[in-house]
Amino acid sequence: MTAFKALGLEEHLLKAIADMGFETPSEVQEKAIPILLERETDMVSLAQTGTGKTAAFGFPMLQKIDVNSRTTQGLILSPTRELCLQITNEMIAYGKYMPGLNVTAIYGGASITDQAKQIKKGSQIIVATPGRMKDMIGRGLVDISKIEYCVLDEADEMLNMGFYEDITDILSHSPKDKSTWLFSATMPKEVSTIAKKFMHTPVEITVGTKNVGSDQVSHEYYLVNARDRYNALKRLADANPDIFSVVFCRTKRDTQKVAEQLIEDGYNAAALHGDLSQNQRDLVMKSFRARQIQMLVATDVAARGIDVDDITHVINYQLPDEIETYTHRSGRTGRAGKTGISMVIVSKSEVRKIHTIEKMIQKKFIAKEIPSGMEICEVQMFHLANSIKDTAINHEIDPYLPNINEVLADFSKEELIKKVFSVEFTRFLNYYKNSKDLNISGDRKFSDEEAKDSTRYFINIGNKDDFDWMSLKDFLRDLLQLGKDDVYKVDVKDSFSFFNTDTTHEELVMGIFKDFKLDGRQINIEISKDTGRSKGKSSGGAGRDRGRRRGDRNDRGDRNDRGDRGDRGDRGGDRGERRGSFKKRSGSSSNDKPSFKGKSRRTNERPETKGTGGRRRRNG
Repeated sequence: MTAFKALGLEEHLLKAIADMGFETPSEVQEKAIPILLERETDMVSLAQTGTGKTAAFGFPMLQKIDVNSRTTQGLILSPTRELCLQITNEMIAYGKYMPGLNVTAIYGGASITDQAKQIKKGSQIIVATPGRMKDMIGRGLVDISKIEYCVLDEADEMLNMGFYEDITDILSHSPKDKSTWLFSATMPKEVSTIAKKFMHTPVEITVGTKNVGSDQVSHEYYLVNARDRYNALKRLADANPDIFSVVFCRTKRDTQKVAEQLIEDGYNAAALHGDLSQNQRDLVMKSFRARQIQMLVATDVAARGIDVDDITHVINYQLPDEIETYTHRSGRTGRAGKTGISMVIVSKSEVRKIHTIEKMIQKKFIAKEIPSGMEICEVQMFHLANSIKDTAINHEIDPYLPNINEVLADFSKEELIKKVFSVEFTRFLNYYKNSKDLNISGDRKFSDEEAKDSTRYFINIGNKDDFDWMSLKDFLRDLLQLGKDDVYKVDVKDSFSFFNTDTTHEELVMGIFKDFKLDGRQINIEISKDTGRSKGKSSGGAGRDRGRRRGDRNDRGDRNDRGDRGDRGDRGGDRGERRGSFKKRSGSSSNDKPSFKGKSRRTNERPETKGTGGRRRRNG
């Protein structure tokens, strides 16, 4: 708390910060808060999504307003309903020790009458989407003639969505001598224009470099034929059984179509786009936060303001039309100091965009291969093994054990294991063993390592041991005392991983990991079956411990996605049931349809309207 106190914040805010568990201010907070507290000034702040921008402007505004007055003193404009509600909730949490504070959210899709009543009671701070705010000002329901502070949050996105005229109209009803604070992840020409028009010699602060991507996110691309894009998406999901992701599409039509296909194929998926009512949107986001949805398929506009912890992957099903938008997408993962992966599925004609994005974000993309069917089978098999290992025993089965033992008495332990895995796994294996290779060659340069005689290994450490692919590669290189390019194809899962070395290093690797322990835990390693070379070798007693369980228009220009239109009716949206170890797939005409995935199985219950949700009840 000393660090926050040094910024000049008062005790009531420090107490709220302590309650929320914040310990150290982020870079944007360190730079912005002292300036905004010390003087009345305009400010332009460039910082990536997920860097704590709401607190950077929220704390100074709360400290400067007069809670004893019922006059509206602060206005915060944000592009979407989701972000509007998120900011409102955060401001209320920050000001929990400010008796009399009233923060009101103004957005489309909810009763304008109820919102007007809240304003009439006296709201010191209004958080609003531009469309609804302009509407209420036009009806005389809101008075912002005396505001002292105005925040334009996610300014680049508001302008991308075509809100320039709305913002201009709104600000024309506000005092000229107010302080305007503009926060944006990128700085396109349109943001510079609005800064010049509405601000006077603003202070500029930049966190990192303009438009540069987060260091916590690794970037990968997968080159496939356009017709195989959806099948590639499914394989990436199947190769990451614990995936918790946002899948980005360019248009509402594609978003709905992909979500419907995923639901039809048995995935825990849902669509998020501007044609959903507020009630539908709330149901989808509630399910996503509860992890009942593993794959949220969204448009760029609808995804603004998604602030959900521990998103493991962002999947770019299609690249955005505006390259700057990629920064916003990848910022959904790798938040709060955690690592994340941004995947891009591209066709040959789109590879040039990858190089353009690399220059913009100043990060290199790793060209990776869509996993083969057998690689996916292997991942899923170990995932099932770990799921069984970590399942808590339900002693309510105890009365039935004598009869169960009698039925299984003639089988050895090895036979029982084979049968348990075969119950769910055989169909999965039968489908994938003849699946085609989805990868194509493009202008990527294949490294020499791909042509080498290579050995692939399984190791029972992964994300739950605080490894990502970079840190595991470094760990293995240092341990094995190999060169920087001698460990490759590192693929980290939740509680296990895979990696490759040249076959010449096989004896070294197996020898090092014989009876090897990490933090007192036995580390096991095996030669992976997908190399076609396994001789049944293992090191460290692999059998003893497999590791811990670890439309049709671009949405930027479509006002339906602004959150400022009426309710379109509830389409359902929170359906299905999670259960099982693998997911049975049926009822789809897809040519690349695995039989199982993750830990869920479809039931006979069908969504009333596809694409709006897929609630699953989590087991264990």
